[in-house]
Amino acid sequence: MIWRRIFDLHVLAVALLALAATWACLRLDVRADLPSELIAIAVVFPTAFGIAAAHRRREQALEALANLRGVLASIYYAHRDWSAPTDQPSAKRAGALVRRFGAALARALRSPPLDRAAARAEVARGFSDMSASIEALKTLGVSGSETSRAQQFLNHGVREFERLRAIADYRTADSLRAYSKVFLNVLPVLFAPYYAHVAAEAGHALFGYGVALAFALVLVGLDNVQDGLENPFDGLGVDDVRLDAAGDLAFLEDDAGGQAFADDPASAIASPLDKAARTAT
Repeated sequence: MIWRRIFDLHVLAVALLALAATWACLRLDVRADLPSELIAIAVVFPTAFGIAAAHRRREQALEALANLRGVLASIYYAHRDWSAPTDQPSAKRAGALVRRFGAALARALRSPPLDRAAARAEVARGFSDMSASIEALKTLGVSGSETSRAQQFLNHGVREFERLRAIADYRTADSLRAYSKVFLNVLPVLFAPYYAHVAAEAGHALFGYGVALAFALVLVGLDNVQDGLENPFDGLGVDDVRLDAAGDLAFLEDDAGGQAFADDPASAIASPLDKAARTAT
């Protein structure tokens, strides 16, 4: 369940510490009317900024990944449609290159830091192989201007991959994350005298315990939300970017036009009116 990813054992541990500290303050009669605005100014605002930054990186990753999928589709269709209708090997070659590139891309973005160099070398080889395959289209009658356009597609793909690589490598500033983590985990306990004050003002200890529990759930829960958004490619959070190579390259599997092209090239390139006329005759 999603709530378990936010309210986990970490939240439970901090909540128990806050309740224990509140109990101790009530027993020792340690009370203080601490400013609750301190939490909003010192903790909640920086944490909200970090969550917004992490969410923005996720949205940028989705946009870059969509653009890169569009580039791969354009390169595949260029191989399939720009060469002679009887030349299916170029389309099959492009399909194999695109599938291999999709798998390499997923590994490059998901790999731990020590394995990223090798995984990204596979991506670089994929770009190189697609570039060579585009140049090979010239031997099949594709004009230089068309292959140049396909190389521009590939250039856009390289730039989108670099955007994805930067998102995978960099997180919210470490100093801000360290600051937030310390205070998000410490303040629910340090505010125990305030919870004791709330209990005394309300006339019952349950009110103090309730406020202590609420502070712990909210603050540490926010910390867990930010942790889940920090790396959109690790596959651990419910909001992560799904790097399903098969799903991302579905146009290779469901390419009805390409299959028709292989079965009946003349029919595949005919217009709907031509098909209707041929059926009527």
